[in-house]
Amino acid sequence: MSTPLTHIQNVRLLYKAVLKLHRSLPAEMRTLGDNYARDEFKRHKDASSEQTAKFMKEWTEYAVTLSRQLLTTRKSSINKSEIGQDLPPESVEDFNDEQLVQLYELYREIQKPVEEDS
Repeated sequence: MSTPLTHIQNVRLLYKAVLKLHRSLPAEMRTLGDNYARDEFKRHKDASSEQTAKFMKEWTEYAVTLSRQLLTTRKSSINKSEIGQDLPPESVEDFNDEQLVQLYELYREIQKPVEEDS
């Protein structure tokens, strides 16, 4: 009989799953996603149990959603630019100041022009 995973093992498993999913994204999306995930997982290292539960739930939902979207793009001719989903406005109301700053920085990052390879 196997022993259940510890919290730390669950976090690492989720983190690795997210990074593995990012491998299927275009390079610029992968870099942005990997950096954001790394920063978020580090930032929540010492979070309260309430924050950790919400964090794990949200990142698990992200991983499941991205997995479904990537599977759909493989099976059809959907453009990779259709990966993702809009952030519901009501969820922004729950953000603290630090999260709003992060959201704005992410917005600025995705507004930058894509550098084309020569």
